[in-house]
Amino acid sequence: MASTPLTVIKGDGIGPDIVDAALKVIDALDVDFDYDYVEVGQAALDAGETDPLPQQAIDSIERTGLVLKGPVTTPVGQGYRSVNVAMRKHFDLYANVRPTLSLPGTKSRYDNLDIITVRENTGGMYSGQGQTVSEDGNRAEALSVITRSESEHILRFAFEMARARGRKKVTLAHKANIMKSTSGLFLKVGREIAEEYDDLEYEEVIVDACAMKLVMAPEKFDVIVTTNLFGDIISDLCAGLIGGLGLAPGANIGDDCAMFEAVHGSAPDIAGQNIANPTSVILATALMLDHLDLDDQAERIRQAVRGAMADGDRTTPDIGGEGSTQGFADAIIERL
Repeated sequence: MASTPLTVIKGDGIGPDIVDAALKVIDALDVDFDYDYVEVGQAALDAGETDPLPQQAIDSIERTGLVLKGPVTTPVGQGYRSVNVAMRKHFDLYANVRPTLSLPGTKSRYDNLDIITVRENTGGMYSGQGQTVSEDGNRAEALSVITRSESEHILRFAFEMARARGRKKVTLAHKANIMKSTSGLFLKVGREIAEEYDDLEYEEVIVDACAMKLVMAPEKFDVIVTTNLFGDIISDLCAGLIGGLGLAPGANIGDDCAMFEAVHGSAPDIAGQNIANPTSVILATALMLDHLDLDDQAERIRQAVRGAMADGDRTTPDIGGEGSTQGFADAIIERL
């Protein structure tokens, strides 16, 4: 069988450390990938590129349609555009999927969570449209645009995914009580689409109430679908419920391309020290295998991660262990 082409973006900071660990895990499975390594973000600029999303990377992704990515540095409040946002827009990766699954051996408050946040990934306030600052620096503006087509795309994706994965309920999080135009349109479209899925329970919740309920009774949630900015916040909240972003994988899915990634930052202060937690990107490889209909291999990775976490002898310092990045990857590989 021919190998599957895969664009690999190691990223910045701890990115190379954790992506190398994930590739070791992939290589231990009976799957065959043809890796094409490209650089984006600060790594690309350091290599002499003038654009943090260089054409070489774009060409590779267009050829493979499949990406495994480490964290990429984006300056806060200034500097170059977000590479993550640029990639999502360029390749129309309209669906952001963030599973929240409890793992053994963590110090999290909950141990029985299985929530999926589905976030519209290209529009809304988070997309960065219309950002301006007055000449005197005293007034800043940004534009939030919600369209029916984008709303239909992500809402139908969420309901279809829930049905395909045997889920029971879809919760639409919104702020239509105040943002009556933008969030109101998203809610209206959600109600229309929900009528087509009478096999699934459907509920609506205002986003601030959603945040409160997630803290108080997260086990009552199954699939959450929402707009771009709200989804960014809610998915991180959910990650905090199971022990942090180091344990949370992410997928960005479009019709012709899919990108799987660690969702945390690049943590440059610990780069190269072999202590970063690789769990997020290793679980992202499991999502990638799901996407390729390699469900058995995906489940093998998840079970191996759970086993290594439960034993705890080689977990990384962020979750209370004394292990290393590569050592934890080895513990997973031994359990494959």
